[in-house]
Amino acid sequence: MKTQAHKLQELVDKNNRPSAKKTRFIAVTSGKGGVGKSTISSNLAYLMAHYGLKVGIFDADIGLANLDVMFNVKIKKNILHVLKGEASVSEILIPVAPNLVLIPGESGDEILKYSDGSLFERFMQEADVLDDLDVLLIDTGAGIGDHIQLFLNVADDVIVVTVPDPAAITDAYATIKVTSRIRSKISIIFNQVRSEKEAQLLYDKIAKVARANIGPGLQLDLLGKVNADEKVSRSIKQRKIFAQENPISPTTRDLEKIVKKLSRNLERNVLVTPEESGIQGLFKRLITHF
Repeated sequence: MKTQAHKLQELVDKNNRPSAKKTRFIAVTSGKGGVGKSTISSNLAYLMAHYGLKVGIFDADIGLANLDVMFNVKIKKNILHVLKGEASVSEILIPVAPNLVLIPGESGDEILKYSDGSLFERFMQEADVLDDLDVLLIDTGAGIGDHIQLFLNVADDVIVVTVPDPAAITDAYATIKVTSRIRSKISIIFNQVRSEKEAQLLYDKIAKVARANIGPGLQLDLLGKVNADEKVSRSIKQRKIFAQENPISPTTRDLEKIVKKLSRNLERNVLVTPEESGIQGLFKRLITHF
């Protein structure tokens, strides 16, 4: 009998085609802070890379960039230094695991100031070091600010993370409602739930309100759930990736199911196929919105 991990490995292996790669941009966001968005992002990135995809994770959380803490790595320079001409793209990349690199960010507002300048063009010319990425996860900030919506607008997929707390659910719905103005499909992950049933009930409530107030034009997809587990908090405090430290945990299996769904989309090529790859492709998309 094949395990979930074996099935996932076979699925990902099918993606290792010799043809040119087109990077899939996946934005992970939330209505409020403290719901585990960055924890979900970092663990999904690790698992995708673990099963053979070439993955980049971009810390786009304005003012609160913390993925270096999640991965327990030290950064000296970030993407802003590249835009200012103080570092090359290759110099800021941090390998955190096989097939996985971290692109450290700082302030999105500052980054976007360089969108149409000569320094930005220099950055674009150097970004081909990331052209072979299969997936680029964008860990955005929380909330509905314009800078966050900008990243959600240019991504191929948008994932909203929330927890079964009334305030968090309300804020998640607000994010979904605002984002529905620019997206026809949004996925949702319920973190820190007790069961599949609880996640489904929460999803049904949000979906019902969305149908009534947003309309049938929005496709709201339940991407998955992650059970509450005190070991997750322990891993965060120890600056370790939970899925790496607990590979056979039920919570890791929850995360693997989500990765499997995302990988299925890659296999089916149900994805928008951008003309560009890697970070260069992302910023080419961003620049069109100014």
